[in-house]
Amino acid sequence: MKEIMIVAGEASGDMHGAGLVAAMTALDPELHFSGVGDQALAAQGVEILYPSRQLAVVGIIEVLSHWREIRAALNGLTRQLKDKRPSLLILIDFPDFNLILAKRAKKLGIPIFYYISPQVWAWRSGRVRTIARLVDKLAVILPFEEKFYASRGVLQVEFVGHPLVDAVKPDFQSGEFRKQYGIEPHATVIGILPGSRRREITSILPDFIKTARLLAQQKAPSLSAPPAERLCFLLPLAPTLSPEDLGLTEDVCHELNIKVIADHRYDLMAACDLVMTASGTVTLELALLNIPMVVTYRFAPLTYRLGRMLVNVKHASLVNLVADREVVTELIQDDFTPRTLAEALLAIWPGTDRHRRVIKDLQEVCARLGPHGASQKAARLALALLQDKTAEKK
Repeated sequence: MKEIMIVAGEASGDMHGAGLVAAMTALDPELHFSGVGDQALAAQGVEILYPSRQLAVVGIIEVLSHWREIRAALNGLTRQLKDKRPSLLILIDFPDFNLILAKRAKKLGIPIFYYISPQVWAWRSGRVRTIARLVDKLAVILPFEEKFYASRGVLQVEFVGHPLVDAVKPDFQSGEFRKQYGIEPHATVIGILPGSRRREITSILPDFIKTARLLAQQKAPSLSAPPAERLCFLLPLAPTLSPEDLGLTEDVCHELNIKVIADHRYDLMAACDLVMTASGTVTLELALLNIPMVVTYRFAPLTYRLGRMLVNVKHASLVNLVADREVVTELIQDDFTPRTLAEALLAIWPGTDRHRRVIKDLQEVCARLGPHGASQKAARLALALLQDKTAEKK
């Protein structure tokens, strides 16, 4: 049995890591995985040593406030590396944590496979040198990343395509989801996607609800409005959250016709006519479903001020970064208010030319994300690295 440590510190990394583990075990059943992850990795048989939900924080201030848990996990994983000497360490994004662990693994002679690059092209590009020194193979999932790394001397990099191309698949046929959840067939359906972290919920969701109220006042003054004027808001409940975390009362949900749904994430997205969303991987999921969106985010004030001095990209959302132009509207920090968000959503309302143009632009973004089979291609690269390093030791 070959021991492999895998570290996925966030919800998206947990999902992509699960796809990688499934592909690797299909090629080599004699693998045992342990490390950091959540439900998706656990479902693939990975032994979860530290749940990622305890470590998944964004921003300088947020990291400092959770440093005790982060340090305990780093030290615990380092002991595992020393005691078990895994044949391979797989790191998924989560750079501030993973690059520290990589440095410790390198000293122990453990080969390192990095799947899903840290966003060094966005900020702190000096980390490229650290990655080149520590990582034995880097598998990237965004089309511009391979050229970025190769032009900076990282030769062990390969673009494998984006795993979401395979993952984003609704279960229901068109219209079935609306019927199952009692959504009026002619209603305009708007997604409310504030993120999966508790800090995002407290920072972003209240203004999303205020935006929903503004849209309801303008487009559907009452639930007795004609079917074509009715609105329905869909809010997915992330597995890392409970209904109580949302802080929504039954009265508010009834007043605005908000349906909180824990299952069928991609069917929920596909049922939407347009979406208000926090920035993140979700923007690419929506793009793959051709759902127009407005992207927002709000950081802690100090985190934002420090970040502005370090960030060197023109866009915040992955959709616009892949397109290399503004395909969807971004409202970040002070630009994000209920009024500005409502106005941006109204500008791409279903039936308008801008709504149709955004859908066309999103289709072009999807074409850039690569073909199917990213997890399988990454799995072959990881196993090839494992075999090469094993052969070197003999």
